[in-house]
Amino acid sequence: MAWYDEAVFYHIYPLGLAGAPAENPYGEPVHRLNTLIPWITHCREIGCNALYIGPLFESVGHGYETTDYKKLDSRLGDNEDLKAFVKACHENGVRVIFDGVFNHVGRDFFAFQDVKKNRENSAYRDWFCNVNFWGNNEYNDGFSYDNWGGYNLLVKLNQRNPAVRDYICDVIRFWVREFDVDGIRLDAADVLDFEFMRALRSVANEVKPEFWLMGEVIHGDYTRWVNEGTLHSVTNYHLHKALYSGHNDHNYFEIAHTVTRLYGMGGNRPDGLKLYNFVDNHDVERIYTKLNNKAHYAPVHVLLYTLPGVPSVYYGSEFGIEGKKEKFSDASLRPALSLDDYKNALKDNACTKLIWALGHIRQASKALSYGDYQQLLLTNRQYAFSRNTQDETAIITVNNDDSDYVMTVPCGSNTEFYGMLSGQNVSAVNGSICINVKANSGEIWLTNAEKLFVADPAETDAASVPESETMCTEHDAAVKENAAESSQEAVQENAAESSHVAAGESGEAERSHAAAGENAEAESSHAAAEENAEAKSSHAAAEENKAAGSAEDEAYGAVNRAIEDAFERGRIAGLQEAILAIMEKNGNVTDRMRQDVYDNVYHDSLINWVKSFR
Repeated sequence: MAWYDEAVFYHIYPLGLAGAPAENPYGEPVHRLNTLIPWITHCREIGCNALYIGPLFESVGHGYETTDYKKLDSRLGDNEDLKAFVKACHENGVRVIFDGVFNHVGRDFFAFQDVKKNRENSAYRDWFCNVNFWGNNEYNDGFSYDNWGGYNLLVKLNQRNPAVRDYICDVIRFWVREFDVDGIRLDAADVLDFEFMRALRSVANEVKPEFWLMGEVIHGDYTRWVNEGTLHSVTNYHLHKALYSGHNDHNYFEIAHTVTRLYGMGGNRPDGLKLYNFVDNHDVERIYTKLNNKAHYAPVHVLLYTLPGVPSVYYGSEFGIEGKKEKFSDASLRPALSLDDYKNALKDNACTKLIWALGHIRQASKALSYGDYQQLLLTNRQYAFSRNTQDETAIITVNNDDSDYVMTVPCGSNTEFYGMLSGQNVSAVNGSICINVKANSGEIWLTNAEKLFVADPAETDAASVPESETMCTEHDAAVKENAAESSQEAVQENAAESSHVAAGESGEAERSHAAAGENAEAESSHAAAEENAEAKSSHAAAEENKAAGSAEDEAYGAVNRAIEDAFERGRIAGLQEAILAIMEKNGNVTDRMRQDVYDNVYHDSLINWVKSFR
């Protein structure tokens, strides 16, 4: 177990947050990095224990055209400022990783300047890719060269040159020696040479125990980069896309399919792939901007913090700020912010309260860091899964519908669960828990309730609470109302009615989106079959208990009947959704055909109908 296995990251783009000018005048250092020190405390207060900050080193403009790897950008200060900043992070229990921009350099980099000056006679002519002294470029250098992304501002390094490799390895050693950094995020890792990355991994193993290498990779088989020879982790852009589009399209099939594929990519093991999960960063639009329904902010972040991987929050998104990508500038994604403007956020801002609670829950639960992944329930608008270790089980339930939904999910041998966001206790009946998931929300159900501490962040000094304790809060008015309904009886009494509302009133909207899921018909049929198997098992257990005639079973008889009734309604609606999804994908569905599906409320008949499509 390494520190990054239990990390919750906070991501800062320092030039933007500190309000640095867009172009570097290369003047005297301006100590803007010091103004970011209060953000370290903020980072810790909202439950983050690691910081990804960058780019940091001397550059021309946005920071990714490095001109000096061993000097803090003068717009941010000097090297002593960076030393002090990292030290302050460590004193607050926060690990730090820097941006390592090793694929390309800026034109003011010393080696490139030497090529400009000495041309063919430069000792550094082979430090760059395909330097052609018979060519030219828009800068009228009298030669051409390979660049990154079509921009000659970014000169492509020749990573296969041993001298370049040695130089970058020495840079990493320098960063550890001078600044005590804990890891590096490799920019543009998907275009880095693999032998070059192996050399970086060798240095990582040398410089510091548990020194973490995380790479920026957009698409592909992540195991090409994440293995014992190259990187520890990469950016999870697959999940990033699924999290926002899966909510915008009311299509949890997309999210579940992505998670299953990534989990399988890692060998279906909890330690197989520890990907860097995020919903926004300095290159993509803010999650609050991307969501069509802003209420989906809650279930999106519940998933971010509970799915396999390492969660990360981009600065400002914990306040629910917006940011739209522009054609020629990413400035709106990288704004200057002042903590003073958000000093009451823990009391007044529902987004901040939620992130605060999720951060502390994540750090308190070993299951969320080390547990396996098992899908428990899946529809277009509802999704449940578990994360299990030997000592703890976490069940996560999310709902992207505008109506509440009564959900029955298997819970193994566990008997008691505690809702970390709602403060609600729930008891298992016949190996399952029946819960009411509020509209556009989510919940984390943990088994170790006796170890947990519940408080409102507005009334608690978050920084003073030990890491072993979890502090929870109502993240919005709906969840706060749910917290008051703390008895399992209240949920059970309303189970049938709530299930009818979820399956009836919102059923039409669910069906209209069913075809949007990739392979929705197969996934829906599979989900329906699993629900049927669970229901049969639950019914058999109930019949056996009734035959025994125990006093305890008599006491629970009425409860069981209410749960079974709610479950029956839900599984019938689920089968109807599966059939309509297949029919709509195969062609036009008339009102008469749709009504025929609604009129069929017989379980075995619906199952045979589903099978007939195969």
